Amino acid sequence: MKLIVGLGNPGKQYDKTRHNIGFEVIDILSQRLDIPLNQAKLKGVFGTGYVNGEKVFLLKPLTYMNLSGESIRAVLDYFDLKADELVVIYDDLDLPVGKIRLRQKGSAGGHNGIKSTIAHLGTQKFNRIKVGIDRPPSGVKVPDYVLGRFTNEEQEMMNEVSKRCADACEEWFKKPFLQVMNDFNQ
Repeated sequence: MKLIVGLGNPGKQYDKTRHNIGFEVIDILSQRLDIPLNQAKLKGVFGTGYVNGEKVFLLKPLTYMNLSGESIRAVLDYFDLKADELVVIYDDLDLPVGKIRLRQKGSAGGHNGIKSTIAHLGTQKFNRIKVGIDRPPSGVKVPDYVLGRFTNEEQEMMNEVSKRCADACEEWFKKPFLQVMNDFNQ
């Protein structure tokens, strides 16, 4: 079994914001894999389906970013999944806009959604796809920046990057995450 989680904030006012890139990738996967997000429980909205005979869960936590770990932990427990069957997709201020980096472990790096996930899982060892959104320009506060929208140019790039993240998730159905990491981190 595999659980793919996209981090973000619920509500229309957060659609297409930098902080919601994880939700964007889950929407793409939902469409590509024909797995509707039609179940609202366990502090999130999720869907289940099968890919190559393997059960796949797609999850958008509805706890708001800072409490994402609550929903992830609830889904892991309910479906008896382990941390190595999980990948979390989220925005990263330390990567340039449009760059992605796959990792199997690491600290939260100041990301509150990942801090919550680490706290609820009790480990830093879980697969992740970090999506670069860059640092805010001088004078712009981080919360305002991450809850802001991409420029038109950036949005075009991010549409392609979201598809690339979905591609990486689909590769994970066929290959170990370490191999996917090697393929997509180039």
